[in-house]
Amino acid sequence: MTTLDDLAIDPRVPGFFLRDDYYEVLARLRAEAPIFEFAPGIKTVARHGDIREISRDPARFCSGRGVLVNDPLREGHAVEGSIIHMDPPTHGHWRKVLNREFTVRALAAMEPRVRELTAELLDTLPAGEEVDAVDALTAPLPVLVICELLGIPAADRSAFRRWSDATIVASDGRSALSEDDTAALVEMFTYLGSLAEAKLADPGDDLLSLLVQAEIEGRRRTAGELLTFIMSLVVAGNETTRHLMSGSLIELAARPDERDALYADPERIPGAVEELLRWITPIQQFARTATVDTEVGGIPVAEGDYLVMLYASGNRDEAVYGPTAGELDLAREPTTPNLAFGFGEHFCLGAALARQEARVLFEELARRRTTFTQTGEATYLPSSLVRGPHAVPFTFG
Repeated sequence: MTTLDDLAIDPRVPGFFLRDDYYEVLARLRAEAPIFEFAPGIKTVARHGDIREISRDPARFCSGRGVLVNDPLREGHAVEGSIIHMDPPTHGHWRKVLNREFTVRALAAMEPRVRELTAELLDTLPAGEEVDAVDALTAPLPVLVICELLGIPAADRSAFRRWSDATIVASDGRSALSEDDTAALVEMFTYLGSLAEAKLADPGDDLLSLLVQAEIEGRRRTAGELLTFIMSLVVAGNETTRHLMSGSLIELAARPDERDALYADPERIPGAVEELLRWITPIQQFARTATVDTEVGGIPVAEGDYLVMLYASGNRDEAVYGPTAGELDLAREPTTPNLAFGFGEHFCLGAALARQEARVLFEELARRRTTFTQTGEATYLPSSLVRGPHAVPFTFG
C-alpha cells in the first residue's frame, strides 16, 4: 500500500489543491496522520476538532510568526499592518474598529445595494451566448461591494480584480512574479497610498476614512501599515466570495434538478449556501506557530512547529459531518459550523457579507428562473492559498 510519504504531500506547492487525488489524500491524513510532518518543523492539521483547538488558542498558537504556508515572515521579511498576522491585544483593537461596518444592522442596510448590483450584472449577461462567468459575474460583484464599503470611487474599481489576483499569486512566495503581476502590485500600492492621503485630508462616511483616522494603541498607523491592512481587506473582501459563487455555479450546473428545486423553494437557499461553503472551501489553509511544547488532539507538538490547518479537510471530516461528509447535500442541516471562514479570533470579519452576497445572487437567479450551463473546463489560479476558478465558460438563459 502507498504510504503517506509516497504521496508527495506538500501544500506549499501551488496546485497542490488541484491534484486529482486531493480529497483522497485529505481523507488519509484524517485517518492515518491527523498531524503530519511533511517538512522539518512544518505539519499539516487535518481534523476539524484539531483546527478549532488551534484557532481558538492564540496563546499557544500564534499568528505573529506567519500564517501563510509560504509566509515572508518565515523568511525574515517584515509584514507591516497585516491583520491576519496580528495577535492579541493588537488584533482585538483592530477588530473593534472594523466591527461597526459588519454588524447585523449595517449588513441589513447594505442588502438593497448588494441586490441592485447583482441585478445590474445579471442584466448584462447575453442570453445564450458563452461568457466567462468569473469575469462577467462572480468577480465583479464582491469587488464592487468591498469597493463601496471602502469608499473607492466608481471610476477606479475596474482594476481591483487584477490587483487582487496579483496579490494572491504573490502570497505563494515560491514562484517568481510575472512582470504583469509586479506592475499590478505597484499600481495598487500607489493608488491606495494616494487615496488614503486624500481620505485623511477629506474623510467621508466609509471604511477607508475610518481606518486612516483610527488610533490604535495610542497612535495612527504608518503609511506602510495602512497600505498592507487595506490590501488585505480588499483581497479578503472578494476572494472567498468570488470563489464560493464560481464554485457554486459549477456545482449547480452539474445538478440542474437540484438547482431547479432551490428555485422552486428559495427559502432553502441560505442552507444551500452553507453547504456549498463547506463543500467548496475557497480558502484552503492558514497556519499558526506553536509557542510552547504542547499537544493537539493528543499528539505532541513542539514549540516552533508550524501548523498548516487544512480547512477543506476539516470541512469533510466524517467525525463531524457523518458518513456523507464526502458528498454535497444541499439539504444538509448545518449543525456544526464549517471552517470556510476560519475559526476563533481570526474568524473572517466579512463572513456574513460573503454569505449575503452569495444568497442574494442565487435569490436573484431563482427570481428570474435563470438557467445556466458550463460549456468548458475551468482554469484555476496557481495558488497555495485559494482554490477557485480564474475563468470558466458558461451560457445563461
